[in-house]
Amino acid sequence: MNSVNSLNRRGFLKASVAGAGLLAAYPRLLQARQPVVTFRGSDVVELGKTGIKVSRLAQGTGYNGTNHSSEQTRAGKKSFDRLLHHSLDHGVNFIDMADLYGSHPFVKDVIKDLPRDKVALLSKIWPQKAGWVKPSGGAKEEVDRFRKELGVEHLDVCLIHCMQNSKWPTQFEHIRDELSDLKQKGAVRAVGVSCHDLGALKVAAEHPWVDVIFARVNHKCGKEYMCDGTLEEVTTTLKTARKNGKAIVGMKIFGAGKLVKPEEKDASLKYVFTNELVDAITIGMTKTEEIDDTLMRMAATMKA
Repeated sequence: MNSVNSLNRRGFLKASVAGAGLLAAYPRLLQARQPVVTFRGSDVVELGKTGIKVSRLAQGTGYNGTNHSSEQTRAGKKSFDRLLHHSLDHGVNFIDMADLYGSHPFVKDVIKDLPRDKVALLSKIWPQKAGWVKPSGGAKEEVDRFRKELGVEHLDVCLIHCMQNSKWPTQFEHIRDELSDLKQKGAVRAVGVSCHDLGALKVAAEHPWVDVIFARVNHKCGKEYMCDGTLEEVTTTLKTARKNGKAIVGMKIFGAGKLVKPEEKDASLKYVFTNELVDAITIGMTKTEEIDDTLMRMAATMKA
């Protein structure tokens, strides 16, 4: 009997030791099974509550955009094709355009053989009369032309471009109404505004019509760094917009070329993303090297 009890005790002790070892190892085993969390410009994220999937980094096509042209389009078709193909090849499938930039026909030639669901297209309507454009006063004529210029059936996002005061909902009510109708018919999937004024941004953050906001933001803010208010003002407004379910695409992340030092770029990226101010960002990269640098910097900065 004593021999049997001794064997039972030895077995129990061995089982206990093995169990303790398993328990000690369990956190490591559990950790090993956890998915690796990445933060890359090519990561696919949802744009607010729109259901639209985009890369976290958008290829801007309007650096120094004016009069239906930009640095990217003025460089010529061959350069533009190489630039956009490089972005797409590296997982940047979100393309930021505008009538002001004249980039639609350039983009058309690059995306014509791509499945439509593999690229997210955003463009903007310039709502005021200028030497290069005569607005219809609405959105249907413009969106129909944009779709033809791009060779697509629908735009993922269409914005009213460059809102400069808090009265834009009334001032551009007819454009809003037509965009709402186009959204209902499936010609556009989401609507909103790009803002160049703090009052306009504050209204957009609260307005029920708005799905998507283009907002100027970086870690410095202020007019010197191409933003619409102080760092506190812009941050507070964007947090309100996010709380209200608005999708935010950050622009002027590098201060429109004023934040050029590596540490400045890193600080800006870290600020806008760690504070969860944006869903995605758009940068008007003009060289393939700039695309590579931005993608590297996003991943390295957030990992750190």
